[in-house]
Amino acid sequence: MTTTTIIGLLAAFCTTISFLPQAIKTIETKDTSGISLSMYSLFTIGTVLWFSYGLMSGSVPVYLANGITLVLALIILIYKVKYK
Repeated sequence: MTTTTIIGLLAAFCTTISFLPQAIKTIETKDTSGISLSMYSLFTIGTVLWFSYGLMSGSVPVYLANGITLVLALIILIYKVKYK
């Protein structure tokens, strides 16, 4: 594994894990009043595109991070729509 790949994986881990506290809080409280529907909608679309790009280009850090981020963002987005 190259240094570049290691740095990419570490960066992916840090940015991906940052969504975990919001997802947990949203699941526990079902309070989505402070979450922007338009922001999470656009973010989720962007994450789908990044995930697709990562798969197509064979970039493990890109598709791994965005796959996990996509799951967390979808949870938050679904709760936002469901508990509006």
